[in-house]
Amino acid sequence: MRRVTLYSSSRPLRTGGATPTSRPEPLKSPNLARERSSPQVVNQPARFSLRNFYLRHERLRWVAAGGVLALFLALTYAAMAPSTREITQEDIRAAVLHTLENNPLPSPVPKAYEVIRPSIVRVRGLGPEENGEKDNDTENSVGTGVVIVDKGTILTNLHVVLGAKRVKVVFADGLESDATVVGMRPEHDLAVLQAQTIPDDLIAATMRSTADLAMGDQVVAVGFPFGIGPSVTAGVVSGLRREFHSPEGERLLTNLIQFDAAVNPGSSGGPLVTAEGEVVGIVTAILNPTDQRFFVGIGFAVPIENAAAAVGLPPF
Repeated sequence: MRRVTLYSSSRPLRTGGATPTSRPEPLKSPNLARERSSPQVVNQPARFSLRNFYLRHERLRWVAAGGVLALFLALTYAAMAPSTREITQEDIRAAVLHTLENNPLPSPVPKAYEVIRPSIVRVRGLGPEENGEKDNDTENSVGTGVVIVDKGTILTNLHVVLGAKRVKVVFADGLESDATVVGMRPEHDLAVLQAQTIPDDLIAATMRSTADLAMGDQVVAVGFPFGIGPSVTAGVVSGLRREFHSPEGERLLTNLIQFDAAVNPGSSGGPLVTAEGEVVGIVTAILNPTDQRFFVGIGFAVPIENAAAAVGLPPF
């Protein structure tokens, strides 16, 4: 028979329940009860404080204040600024009309005159006095001429100097000189003069072809009508390639420029110029159905191509 081993224990046995053997019971601190009874503040969330938020976000406050101010100013400007409307064609017309009425565009006529002025000469046809005195010459005719070569070559009308004993010219600066007829073109009523004395700074006119001249183009006539001048008148080209019979019926002029700038006796031989001051013709005649030789609205000029040919030089 096997013997049962008996174990002894130093700890007294308890009756009525099992004895725990897995782990020892922890020691109790005298303050344990107090710690368990006190509230756990560490795990609770902190309460929101407006003062703390205000202090922590000072920069954010300034940005927000600036944004509010900018919005206020924008709304104020939008409320005070006048409302815009679409600009119509009628508004544009009214603005242009107002500008033209208060600031008129400068006329091209003064510019044209300033360009041609140094080349204008007064032409005087002199003859003996009616009482027969040879020493004193009288002015039998007066007309206009234009310098086309700066050495003193002048174009004028043949009928201005025809039959004159002496010819004198007066330049733009007042210098007066005798002149000699060196060429004639009766079929174009043209004469070429050469002045014996000329100014030091004599300026010849600029000539322009009539190939592109059109009806309606603005032109300016400069001359000495009835000896008064220099006088300036402006008009337009009224026609091209016109014909004209002289009042005496002695001469038929062809291929003329018709214009409506006012000219009168004494304007003959003067230049007809463009708005740029370039010579396109030589004033030669006026049309008047009556015996009174004054301007009624139709003048004629010889094209500059024919006039330059009278000098024997190409015009361009």
